[in-house]
Amino acid sequence: MKIKVYLLSVLFFLASCNKEKVNSSNSLNEAEKNLLISKKSKSSEAKILSLDKSLKNIKESKNTKKTRELLVKIIYEYYYTNDLTKVNKASDKLLAFSREANDSLNLGLAYKSKAFYFNNQNLLDSSYNYYIKAEKIYLLKKDKVNYATVLMNKGMVQYAAGDNLGADLSLNKAINVFEELKDSKRTYDVLIMLGNVSDELKDYKKAVDYFLQALDIAIELEKEDKQGRKSSCYNNLGYIYIKLKDYKKAIENFEKGLDDKKIITAKPLLYANLIDNLAFSRLKLNNTNGIKKMFDEAYKIRIQEDATQDIIRSQIHLSQYYSSVKDTTKSIEYAQKALNLSKSKKMAFDILISLHQISEVDLKKSALYSAEYIKISDSLQIVERNSKDRFSRIQLETDEIIEEKDKLEEKNRTLLYVFIGVMVVVSLLFIVRAQRARTRELVYKQAQQKANEDIYNLLISQQNIIDESRTEEKKKIARDLHDGVLGRMFGARLNLDSLNSKQDEDSIKKRLGYLEELKNIEQDIREISHDLNREKQVLINNFVSIVSNLLEEQNSSHEAELVHFIDNTIQWDKINNTTKINMYRMLQESLQNINKYAKATQINVEFKKIDANLVLTILDNGEGFDVNKKNKGIGVQNMISRTHECNGIIDISSIKGTGTSIIITIPIETKKEIIET
Repeated sequence: MKIKVYLLSVLFFLASCNKEKVNSSNSLNEAEKNLLISKKSKSSEAKILSLDKSLKNIKESKNTKKTRELLVKIIYEYYYTNDLTKVNKASDKLLAFSREANDSLNLGLAYKSKAFYFNNQNLLDSSYNYYIKAEKIYLLKKDKVNYATVLMNKGMVQYAAGDNLGADLSLNKAINVFEELKDSKRTYDVLIMLGNVSDELKDYKKAVDYFLQALDIAIELEKEDKQGRKSSCYNNLGYIYIKLKDYKKAIENFEKGLDDKKIITAKPLLYANLIDNLAFSRLKLNNTNGIKKMFDEAYKIRIQEDATQDIIRSQIHLSQYYSSVKDTTKSIEYAQKALNLSKSKKMAFDILISLHQISEVDLKKSALYSAEYIKISDSLQIVERNSKDRFSRIQLETDEIIEEKDKLEEKNRTLLYVFIGVMVVVSLLFIVRAQRARTRELVYKQAQQKANEDIYNLLISQQNIIDESRTEEKKKIARDLHDGVLGRMFGARLNLDSLNSKQDEDSIKKRLGYLEELKNIEQDIREISHDLNREKQVLINNFVSIVSNLLEEQNSSHEAELVHFIDNTIQWDKINNTTKINMYRMLQESLQNINKYAKATQINVEFKKIDANLVLTILDNGEGFDVNKKNKGIGVQNMISRTHECNGIIDISSIKGTGTSIIITIPIETKKEIIET
């Protein structure tokens, strides 16, 4: 009953596993199908709906390489729809799957995706933390492209958080790799970032150098340039020259940037920056001709593009313009607009710039604005300092975690090696012990076999002595009968025959009766003598008797029916004792194997003389065995060895389920080996 319950449980478990496997496969197919639908969808809503279904299917699928690769595609599709919340949600699933499967490549992608999401949410600490993790993975995998990309993005996060020195270090590492890879576009992007970082560090000379390098690349890429790279470089250079108060060079660069008329429609914000900065530079040189129109145009474009920070810049520049033309009311109005907008958007640095401007134009409240400026400036310095410390702490903690992980992995490896070593030693000890036991068993069997052979030789020798004594005794009796009794009887017959001279009827009758009786006695004695001499051939040899005893014992001790035949024409006296011993042992071994393993119901044993050979045939209808098996049993090996010792051949045929046939052919007198055909 228990066995039935167990079997049912196993079947139920296997069916459940199979069902789970099918369900998982179906979910993955559905995920691929929904992803394909999302790519073909034209509306953003339909695309996101299909992607949501695909992500749900992924969650119901098993964690396989194909599942993770499909999840990466879903993340990219969410990114193209600009649904960053869904990007983060899918990235969480990829992160969990990759950790579970120890998939470092997709784990790096998950970290990078999470970092991008948090950067977009302005959660710079979290973004930096995930970029650090991704950086470690790509460095370990020697994935230069992703490694440099992560460094560049990490540098941008550091720059945004005010950690300019850290940003400079990350970006310099990135540019070295991009230059090695000859990736001009990425090199250009990093050079622009390095120029901005140098600007923040007030290293204007280095900033100009970076922007000039970027300009050289922009000129090389000019034919395929749809990003306004060259105009952007001129704008950046002009902005640095404004910081250096070299307004003529600033104007020169802004005007070069405006030479590309395509940016008016292709890059309206860049165009607005160029004309705004150009107008501001001219204002600084007291050249107010046409600048009001340029300020207004830039302001209008920035409002249309909803570029908050640029709108604040326009408002401050307009405040400065109205201040220069002595229109204090308008100047204060635009400065107030800049302050209000920057406060509503909680843009600290823009608040400072706005406070500085309004404190200069609104003299009545200048002290109030200046105090607020100082307070916010101090807070920003503290925040910036804390941000730098926080990033350093994140880096340190990440390094410590990695170091701790490496130590743990090393410890686990050591434990694994120790365990493997112990298992190897234990296995070797077990093998040695088993081999010794097998050797002892083999030695014991060999000793037993030798003892059996000695006993058999002793029996043969003893039987030979007995046979010789019996033969000698028989000969003696035969001689005595022939030479003694028979001789005397023959003499009596002659004497009686001499009485034949008497002619009386009674004597003649008696004499004839005695003579007939003597003849009968003579014949009887002669027959006895002949019978005694023929007994040797009837008994043949003691070997046949020993074999017969073995076969009779087999029949009486085991259920299998044994039929045997021994050819009477075999001349056993011409077969040496070594051959007889080997034949007997091979027959004994065959019967033991049949009794142990074959489960036979019928056994046939035959000793035949074929030509000049003695042929022993042993057949059974048992289970059979694989004769081609490399490791044959010691019994079969011994039979083969004994046959070769007798210069004979052995043929073992067996098919599983149909029985076994053993045919042993040994020459009777010749010492030449039998050639197998």
